[in-house]
Amino acid sequence: MLHLDSDYMAGACPEVMAALTATNMERSTGYGTDDYCKAARERILDACFPEGGRMRADARVYFLVGGTQTNAIVIAGLLRPHEGVLAADTGHIAVHESGAIEATGHKVITLPATDGKINAGQIAACIAGFKADPSKDHTVAPGMVYLSQPTELGTLYSLRELTAISAVCRDAGIPLFVDGARLAYALAADTNDVTLTDLARLADVFYIGGTKCGALMGEAVVVAEPSLLRHFTPLIKQRGALLAKGRLLGVQFGTLFTDGLYERLGREADRLAGVLAEALRQHGYREVVAQVTNQIFFEIPNDDLPALAKVASFEEWGAPGPHYTVVRFVTDWALTEADLKALLDYLKG
Repeated sequence: MLHLDSDYMAGACPEVMAALTATNMERSTGYGTDDYCKAARERILDACFPEGGRMRADARVYFLVGGTQTNAIVIAGLLRPHEGVLAADTGHIAVHESGAIEATGHKVITLPATDGKINAGQIAACIAGFKADPSKDHTVAPGMVYLSQPTELGTLYSLRELTAISAVCRDAGIPLFVDGARLAYALAADTNDVTLTDLARLADVFYIGGTKCGALMGEAVVVAEPSLLRHFTPLIKQRGALLAKGRLLGVQFGTLFTDGLYERLGREADRLAGVLAEALRQHGYREVVAQVTNQIFFEIPNDDLPALAKVASFEEWGAPGPHYTVVRFVTDWALTEADLKALLDYLKG
């Protein structure tokens, strides 16, 4: 069975597994204080701030165990008790976190998205509307903005869009947080023009996904403005996301950030997503969102679903319609063209 349900179904890429095996019997200090974590932080900072300077000197990198914990902890750490987080109505924290953000005591304030994205004008209007509301002391204040790159629909924010959003946030004095759970697939996309350096410059906090991008588990949080997240390590531990054997995360991210491995893994997944999307188009299925990264959304006739499900597993995206169901296929770093053959043959008929 070909599994195209998500991009965290395989274990770890061979390079990461080899590094973990080679260091398995070593003993090291815990909670990310070991030499592997220190080296991985340096590699990540070099990639984010290649010219050095004050921003690189001030920036911090923290390793957490998973995406949900990362989103919840960063958001709770950035917000005051009376504040909420602005996000697209299709954003991950709004639809697929089981209320994890709300469980921290903070409201997700949703804005209508277009192809999974919100824009600077919407954000500015929401903030201005709050400030002009005479009853604002009785409502939830927009205290930060959450984006993901790529979005929940696999689309990308352009550098122009991200720059405009960052400017609105800084003008309003609220932080911008970018969820990079699938960042490898964004960085490697043919149409992408946002680099790690751009993210480090425009976002106050963002994270580099490992769980969905070649690691066994783990996310690397880059805090460009550390004053926004003082005493962040205790917050991570309080929420159960601080790994005692922190070296395991340092080894993995150090490997992913060696010789361009992180982007290479994303690039092949994006390429194969393009191959699959074209086969689905040729078969006559309607594409719901234009394929850009490793997530593919197509409208599949309900009568075709049982036969298709015998060839590949996938996720039904929302409730089935009377005649069609929107289906999401996700390629990942582990997928090969040979893996896709049975599905491509099926689609060719």
